[in-house]
Amino acid sequence: MITIEFFHDVVCSFCFPMSYRMRQVQKELPEIKIIHRSFALAREEADHEQMFGSRENAKNEILTHWVHANQNDDLHRFNIEGMKAADFLFPTSMNGLLAAKAAGVVSEELGYWEVFDALQKALFVESRNIGDLAVIESIVKQSSVDFEDWQQAFVDPATLALVEDDFRIANAYQLTGVPALIVNGKYLINGAQPLEQIIQALQTIKEKEAPLIEANDSESGSCNMEDGKWVCKD
Repeated sequence: MITIEFFHDVVCSFCFPMSYRMRQVQKELPEIKIIHRSFALAREEADHEQMFGSRENAKNEILTHWVHANQNDDLHRFNIEGMKAADFLFPTSMNGLLAAKAAGVVSEELGYWEVFDALQKALFVESRNIGDLAVIESIVKQSSVDFEDWQQAFVDPATLALVEDDFRIANAYQLTGVPALIVNGKYLINGAQPLEQIIQALQTIKEKEAPLIEANDSESGSCNMEDGKWVCKD
């Protein structure tokens, strides 16, 4: 049995193409188990101000990340011009992470993944503010997750505790950025790797475990915390 812990953030641009690829991985290797884990690049507005100088600067700089993420994305789905024209500043992580985790509480990993992907599509394609609770609620209502159960889970302190547990697990793995896959608790696949490379790494793990397998292609993309600043690399 291969178990993959998929660490990601709803506002992480490179997590968008990576989630699409992980769905292809799940189709090709249906026996694997994927566990979704939260990782916050910016927990609150003050983080954007600290990392970028202001929230306005944050939006401008993050949109440069989108250019590279769009190149990485197999479907090139990013609506960069739409986000430039949007009248809101770039959202922070926590509301979206809580929304996805609450969906997981109600409908397990499939529910989490459905809402996570819907939130990312809303931000990166539809130019919607996924930090806004009204927007989040409208997205969940359109999903297969029971909305009333989701509402209860969203405000339940136990759901926040689950998100915080994911943060602690990420720290234990010494992760500094996302997307990241931890396979069987000990193998790292870092960044938005090509689908073929992900499959190859998983097949290698499946056939014969090695002390460490780290896929780290310079052509991949990831968003990392470096010296307290959010940096995305293509």
